[in-house]
Amino acid sequence: MSAMVRPRDGRMIGGVCAGLARRFGMTPRMMRALFLVSCLLPGPQFLVYIALWVLLPNERADFSAKAAW
Repeated sequence: MSAMVRPRDGRMIGGVCAGLARRFGMTPRMMRALFLVSCLLPGPQFLVYIALWVLLPNERADFSAKAAW
């Protein structure tokens, strides 16, 4: 499993579902579907999503491999 970060690629809104999918070895599409299904249940799903959006760091860019010019 990889670290909990919000990836730079594959984001839809904040990258939370893409980051969770990468962490747990799922596809981002499956994680988004699970999130949408969970929204049908009572609970603080949107608050948890917003909290993860704020708390999860962005994936660091590898500037050493890419030239600025």
